[in-house]
Amino acid sequence: MASSPSLWDLLVGAFALMLVVEGLLPFISPTKWRGVFERAMRMTDGQIRFIGLSSMLAGLAMLYFFLS
Repeated sequence: MASSPSLWDLLVGAFALMLVVEGLLPFISPTKWRGVFERAMRMTDGQIRFIGLSSMLAGLAMLYFFLS
């Protein structure tokens, strides 16, 4: 019988998957990635914080609904 993965195994796996997803756009289309990065550089701190907060809340909601 296989044992269930530990919390650290899950966290490392989630981090690895995040790196794969984050690397897709620069690998597939470096020009578009550069454009996204340039637009992000023109954003205010408040706009960047709002995007970060929205991303965290969406992730927490996904965890809550899909893992409970």
